[in-house]
Amino acid sequence: MPVALEPLDRVVVLPHKLWTRAECEALERAGLIDLRRFELLEGELVPKMGKNQPHMSAAFLLIEWLRSVFGYRFVAEDATIDLRPEETPTSAPEPDAIVLNKIFPGLKVRACPQDIRFAAEVADTSIDYDLTGKARMYARAGIAEYWVVDVNERCLHVHLEPVDGRYRLLLKYGEDERVATILEPAKDLRVGDLFEIA
Repeated sequence: MPVALEPLDRVVVLPHKLWTRAECEALERAGLIDLRRFELLEGELVPKMGKNQPHMSAAFLLIEWLRSVFGYRFVAEDATIDLRPEETPTSAPEPDAIVLNKIFPGLKVRACPQDIRFAAEVADTSIDYDLTGKARMYARAGIAEYWVVDVNERCLHVHLEPVDGRYRLLLKYGEDERVATILEPAKDLRVGDLFEIA
């Protein structure tokens, strides 16, 4: 005969696994996951979103402009970076664009914060996380300048002055405004040009 039980008044929380880059690479070598389909963000394996045409166009135009400013070999697209190589790496994001302080082919390992002068994400469905979680990761790593190109609102969010894991200066530019990186202030861009192919 069944026994009546009292409902539990506590919540049972199962342990949560945070992954390191080394563990993920071991899983990939074993054939258990395909890391081309995931991004490691703060210990979480996050499925990569498919990129729609407006996202791909904005990323292409941003990278084209960055290469005209900094030179082709200093700008990398979709490169996996190590944000904290001195610790157990639990984040290996893949920004849409980075500007390096040395030529990309000259890197012997993945780019680390000391190699990165600028990072950018192009966002549509990922806009909230790009403005919060990724901004915190890049600020903690000390990346001096971080841009988020918002495809839906046709605007640009610029993050500057990383201090204590946060950017102190946040700026938002509309599509008719002009912007330049702090690295090359004389070479500017009309934000709307990131959304229009002539």
